[in-house]
Amino acid sequence: MSNGSKPPERWALLGEHVRHETPIFNVLGRRYRHPVRRTEREFVVLAASDWVNVVALTADRRIVLVRQFRYGLDDFSLEIPGGVMDPGEDPVTAGLRELQEETGYAGGRARLLGSVNPNPAIQTNRCHFVFVEGAVATGATEWDTDEEIEVVALPADDVYALARNGGIVHALVLNALMLFEPEWRARRGGTGV
Repeated sequence: MSNGSKPPERWALLGEHVRHETPIFNVLGRRYRHPVRRTEREFVVLAASDWVNVVALTADRRIVLVRQFRYGLDDFSLEIPGGVMDPGEDPVTAGLRELQEETGYAGGRARLLGSVNPNPAIQTNRCHFVFVEGAVATGATEWDTDEEIEVVALPADDVYALARNGGIVHALVLNALMLFEPEWRARRGGTGV
């Protein structure tokens, strides 16, 4: 490496404890020791369940989206359907469940597009991205108590335009669209999106 850097050391986990519990994540204190300097330090991490997000494509080449108020943003956000996975749940099964619950759409073939760590600096969970082909509106939703969702199915090219111009701001939704892009290019004849 030209800048003189070297590979970092792997810190040793000495233990962890729950500092605070919330309905959506636990705040943990994790104590680590540096293997060379022998220094110890406690770091704060958020322990959360894994998530799943769904790129659902209809037969007429529309992507199913949800528009809902987001408290962290203090505004509305246009997103793909998704949610918290149950412990041990398969991502594809969870994706099909979340698609039905949030949008009333059911899917045909489904497969995993990929998985990421949303913020490995402070979070323990993963986010899985599922592609559902042949999504069809069934009308039956099962929203959580505080959920109010507008379901919108937009042409896929329009969704990518929104992603490029700031109409979609959720980082994990943008990540899912990036993972789906090669599939979409192939479906539309290899031209850019």
